[in-house]
Amino acid sequence: MNEAKLHLILCWHMHQPDYRDAGSGEFRLPWTYLHALKDYSDMAAHIEAEPRARAVFNFVPVLLDQLEDYAEQFASGQYRDPLLRLLAREGYDDLTRAERDFIFDCGFRCGHEQMVAPYPYYKRLHELYDHAEKFGGRGPDYLSAQYMADLLTWYHLVWIGETICRSDPLPVRLMAKGEGFDFNDRKALLDLIARVVGGLIPRYRALAEAGRIEISSTPHTHPIAPLLIDFQSAREAWPEVVLPRAHHYPGGAERVGVHIRAAIESHVRRFGHAPAGFWPAEGGISDAVARQFAKAGVKWTASGGTVLANSLKHAGMKAESPADYLYRPYRIDGPDNETVCFFRDDRLSDLIGFEFSKWHGADAVAHFVGELERVHKESGDREAVVSVILDGENAWEYYPYNGYYFLSGLYAALAGHPFIRMTTFSEYLAGAVPERISKLPGLTAGSWVYGTFSTWIGDPAKNAAWDLLCDAKRTLDTIAAAGTLDAQAREAAYRQLAVCESSDWFWWFGDYNPGHAVASFDRLYRENLKRLYRLLGVAPPSQLDQPICRGEGKEAEAGGTMRRST
Repeated sequence: MNEAKLHLILCWHMHQPDYRDAGSGEFRLPWTYLHALKDYSDMAAHIEAEPRARAVFNFVPVLLDQLEDYAEQFASGQYRDPLLRLLAREGYDDLTRAERDFIFDCGFRCGHEQMVAPYPYYKRLHELYDHAEKFGGRGPDYLSAQYMADLLTWYHLVWIGETICRSDPLPVRLMAKGEGFDFNDRKALLDLIARVVGGLIPRYRALAEAGRIEISSTPHTHPIAPLLIDFQSAREAWPEVVLPRAHHYPGGAERVGVHIRAAIESHVRRFGHAPAGFWPAEGGISDAVARQFAKAGVKWTASGGTVLANSLKHAGMKAESPADYLYRPYRIDGPDNETVCFFRDDRLSDLIGFEFSKWHGADAVAHFVGELERVHKESGDREAVVSVILDGENAWEYYPYNGYYFLSGLYAALAGHPFIRMTTFSEYLAGAVPERISKLPGLTAGSWVYGTFSTWIGDPAKNAAWDLLCDAKRTLDTIAAAGTLDAQAREAAYRQLAVCESSDWFWWFGDYNPGHAVASFDRLYRENLKRLYRLLGVAPPSQLDQPICRGEGKEAEAGGTMRRST
């Protein structure tokens, strides 16, 4: 009989890129506060409800920056998010055409099946809009001010987390009212959003201080570090990739170090100590990145299981099945590398991220636990360490009730299991004897997606975006070296550069993504680059006036948003 424990580490990655306009500070997209209201709040509540549960929450600093920005907006009443500004408006009789179009554009941007169809009043608003659209461009003009008030209210109601709906009477009261929402209704809703969003960082810090969770970090604005350091790293797992015109990103290794140090400073300021571990953006890892983590004192990092399989193959190390190699941490050989690397069980992680939303919650929980029991059996007398790492926000809108029954059932089943031990990366390492940590000769650079960087480089539009970034970085370096920038201007320029270095811009380029999302991110990326040039006192190149991704992109599902995970 197998007496060994199975150590399960659930790591939820929380990330939103910087949606703020580079010049005005206006938010161009509302996803940060909407996910805070729905997902970050629910994920905390599920841990709070099960005292025996343990998990890791990875918060990207640029997300925390935006959460604090929203908290300040709520405190001051000066809203830099246009959707919140409209929600706070007393009346809608004098809306401009642009404001009406903006409300229509935003008002159904959510998963239709789980977030529109179950609510008869909201569904009717959608049907009325569709009917008005059939009359041509002027059709929606006949929808009243009360329609606009109800649409804005319902849009925010369906983004409220399920745990809030079960604990606060306001959402249920407003949903029961259904229509005819007035200013007092919207003000009460706005106050609820303010309480939830403003309380999130202290809430997670309290969980960490109680030993219930571990909070880890990511280089500050979520750059895909191996590519910043060396474009050629993409060829380690994908030899035939077509790389950008630029041979390399100028000063990439130094920039990765800047992002790591900024993330550590952010973590100390918000949580009182440096993070023990880093989930690299997109799980993007390489030997060079691992060395940078080790140099910064990072104790653990993680990546995708396919990265481990590729690394073992390139090292000539054979393994018959995942049970032979996946369920253990590794230390990368090298005199200056003390960072331990865990590897994601891609199949189990993707079941939660992409498949279980279609299942009955209890069946999904039973299947997941059964899969862990199978891993335990196949591991024999070895203590398996199973790392399940995935996006902690976007998947839940595809689940009934925002994943409430699945997550509550999952935590209860895991916490009460006789040989599954929920733990965190740091907690596991604190009790691990040296022989439980294997050695790996080196890493084959890759990410959580297919073990390659194909989602961020190699496509003509992605490569064009890299070339534009390289051009901007060379311009900045030239001007900085000339000494013509004062300290304040130099700091502003490098802060703006960090925003441009986020991996998210490169993710969205490509005609396989929804056209609306591609256009939004394309425009925001180019505006960020333009802002960088202006900070340097240089006219932005004319290429930045034209879309990078010229294709229309694929059609998104009706009323839906792109499902961007991890």
